[in-house]
Amino acid sequence: MAKGKNRPAAEVNSGSMADIAFLLLIFFLVTTTIANDKGIAMLLPPKPDPNEPETDIKMHDRNIFKILANSNDQLLVEDEPMRDVTKLRPMVKDFVLNFGKPSADGRNLYNQLPATLRKHVNSSGRSASSSDEPGKAVVSFKADRGTSYELYIRVLDEVNAAYNEIYGERVGITAEEFLQLDKKDPEQKEMYDKARSGIPRAISIAEPNKIGG
Repeated sequence: MAKGKNRPAAEVNSGSMADIAFLLLIFFLVTTTIANDKGIAMLLPPKPDPNEPETDIKMHDRNIFKILANSNDQLLVEDEPMRDVTKLRPMVKDFVLNFGKPSADGRNLYNQLPATLRKHVNSSGRSASSSDEPGKAVVSFKADRGTSYELYIRVLDEVNAAYNEIYGERVGITAEEFLQLDKKDPEQKEMYDKARSGIPRAISIAEPNKIGG
């Protein structure tokens, strides 16, 4: 018989395993970065004063650029089907800079535009069936509750990009540089205000239709 046959089996000391697991849990909780859903940044209009009477604002159809999206992610832009959403940007830009029937303020605004934008107006704008002037142009977007978030965001991105290109070109910078302007810096704030003066970012987002619209 072997001499050590009756020796007790060796065991691993697991007394500290709970402490190690707890320390690992703390480590991962501290070092893990949890992504936050930032959503879409939008500046909503102020709540109407209930004491003020409702004003009935009438607008000519030519001053409204209509974009519709159904539950199948199909676009209808100015009553025409559109498959390529990237075509929205130049269309919105032409619509905003149309100057079809400008007022005195609209003519002053046109005269203050840089040569590149005036050239754009003279080559692509001045249609009697489109917007009167940038101050009256409104882009209307209406989606269906079944419209995908992807298409919804792409449409808004293209519309906003059209405005950003106009603003940047007006002060001699790119759209990306316009978006990076620091409004806390007085000089850059002045440039920001100059770019938007007389050309409001007028985007109307209507309440979605029910699914299947």
